[in-house]
Amino acid sequence: MSELINNRQEQLKAIIKQIHNGLPLDQAKSIFKEQFGTVTTEEITSMEHSLIEEGMDIAEVQKLCDVHAAVFDGAISDIHKAQDITDIPGHPAQVLREENDQIQTVLEVEIKPYLDKLDKTSILMLSIGFERLSEINNHYTRKENLFFPGLEKRGVTSIPKVMWGVDNEIRLAIKNVLSQLRSTQRIDDNELQLLMKSTVSRVEDMIVKENNILLPLLSDTLSLYDWILADEGSEEIGYFLEKPSTSWKQISVKPVPEQDTNTEIQSVQFDAGELLPQELNAILNTVPFDMTFIDKDGHVKYFTQGKERIFDRPKTILGRHVNMCHPPQSVHIVDAIVNSFKDGSKDQEDFWIDFHKMFVHIRYYAIRDKNGEYLGTLEVTQDVKPIRELQGEKRLMDQ
Repeated sequence: MSELINNRQEQLKAIIKQIHNGLPLDQAKSIFKEQFGTVTTEEITSMEHSLIEEGMDIAEVQKLCDVHAAVFDGAISDIHKAQDITDIPGHPAQVLREENDQIQTVLEVEIKPYLDKLDKTSILMLSIGFERLSEINNHYTRKENLFFPGLEKRGVTSIPKVMWGVDNEIRLAIKNVLSQLRSTQRIDDNELQLLMKSTVSRVEDMIVKENNILLPLLSDTLSLYDWILADEGSEEIGYFLEKPSTSWKQISVKPVPEQDTNTEIQSVQFDAGELLPQELNAILNTVPFDMTFIDKDGHVKYFTQGKERIFDRPKTILGRHVNMCHPPQSVHIVDAIVNSFKDGSKDQEDFWIDFHKMFVHIRYYAIRDKNGEYLGTLEVTQDVKPIRELQGEKRLMDQ
């Protein structure tokens, strides 16, 4: 039996490699239909993972991601496995699938009818349509930060890496379309139409892959607790265009037992003073910046939870390796920073960006013990725009 499974895997990889080498999609579909007829999500996942393990660059697998969806669409035999959870009102899986329906509606109603003739009216309608489509960022961010960690904890890493990379390419494509539509000196109309149609096609291919590959995989892999964490983190990240009308609560909130007054709470000792745990937690959540700590092995161990967060930090990322918290396109930068901290060549790295009307200062610090041993990396993120705009003086004695 194992020889048969391995043979199917090799045949699947052979088809994908032929596509990679230029085999037309129609021919690939014919070969697939003749050799297989149907394929399971597990086989697709294993095939992509195997290609990466064999040395195919993740970026190359990303390029083939849309092709995979087109070849396997309608031929996946275990789609029904996702049916149970996608039928539960308000369940994160159902929300993901319903949002895909909403995304498809935006494409069909607000974008596609205006693609073939670019006049003043169609440019306006396309600008509105792609602006609404850009809300797909929330849809992808929930997937990347709330669903992928559950897969990664169980050793499923190829699908998250490849899919996140393609998500980012789609985000960039939508951004480029909007930039062109708003420009007074936009590119040639034919080029713009090709860019928009390509973007629409990529979004549709991702819908296919999420519905037919990702959701069955999540259904088979994630635990009830994983789904609860995903549900709890969804509100902070947001949704595509609108919040679901139905909420999903699988567990009732249990009252916190009263603290035993006879039990002495241990203080946390510092070089200068001590704090009770609740004092320390409150202080860290009050400081006017976000902090995230990554341990020496590269796993997210802690982050503050202040009222005004700059970047999404759902609890699902706790325990996640830092490399899996970033899209594949930027992992090499993260690696370089962490390695420079580990080998002692650097103690700090700074970045600053314009982000959602904020000027965000992002600082990374190497955390070391008194002997200089590397303990981990601290990320500190702060909106410094209000500080940069300060003028004159304000003293305590002026009050």
